[in-house]
Amino acid sequence: MKERHLGRSGLLVSRLGLGTMTWGQDTDAEEAAEQLTTFVDAGGTLVDTADVYNGGESERILGRLLRERVDRDRLVVATKAAIRPNGRYDGSRRHLLRALDASLDRMDLDHVDLWQLHVYDPATPLEETLSALDEAVASGRTRYVGVSNYAGWQISKAAAWQRAWPGRSPVVSAQLEYSLLRRDIEREVVPATVDAGAGLLAWSPLGRGVLTGKYRTGIPAGSRAAAAHYSEFVQPYLDEECARIVESVVTAAEGLGRSPVAVALAWVRDRPGVAAPVVGARTAAQLGVILESEDLTLPNEIRAALDDVSDTSTGSP
Repeated sequence: MKERHLGRSGLLVSRLGLGTMTWGQDTDAEEAAEQLTTFVDAGGTLVDTADVYNGGESERILGRLLRERVDRDRLVVATKAAIRPNGRYDGSRRHLLRALDASLDRMDLDHVDLWQLHVYDPATPLEETLSALDEAVASGRTRYVGVSNYAGWQISKAAAWQRAWPGRSPVVSAQLEYSLLRRDIEREVVPATVDAGAGLLAWSPLGRGVLTGKYRTGIPAGSRAAAAHYSEFVQPYLDEECARIVESVVTAAEGLGRSPVAVALAWVRDRPGVAAPVVGARTAAQLGVILESEDLTLPNEIRAALDDVSDTSTGSP
């Protein structure tokens, strides 16, 4: 698998990241182990988790696998903080540094490679939140820092603050939802990310699973849309407009002799500013289909057709 620099930093990451949001809930430890070894064997390096994923179980499973199955030095380990277990946003220095210590304990690591602010906390001064990033880097608990789910102005403000004084840790990544079904971030957020020198990590690049084509004729049993804890997450992408885009992806896939998954991932992977899509799979078999996107570069005419059918450029940012 090819690698890319994460933004304007020196950190190289695989151009496909493995998300672990399902680990510890829909994906058990043995299935997670198979996923991780499959991913690493394919040349993948970037593995993304968060302190709140399934009560910390995702981090615990990843930590065990780093001890027992995969050489930790082969991976770029990324995690996040800023959400309390009760769902409250908390960007305070106190919470963030305690959350990072707890993440390191769960994974049995002395540092992570990328530590990200999971959300923007409007109740905490941004300079206080960012000071936690500087402390985390200075203390050796993380090598790089980034943000997640920030608006364009929030990314710009954070990046400018970090550049304003020597010794502060630059924001090297911004993790955002981005797919053929979610292109509104191209109006403001993507330009802000690129201007800040951060690499875009695209979460849910398969449109919350809808771009696989599995929902074309209904909601399959066992799918996320059929699960009580995920149905509201998927529902916004089951409308007629999204269905039209899915049909275009399926048509393109049939013409190329590839899967809709490969087409949708290749599209977002090669968008300006993107360092890597971060894809979560429930099973190793699903991950195998995802990895088939690595050798696909979309022909210009197909890319243009998908750009056109999914365009959301009208209107102001």
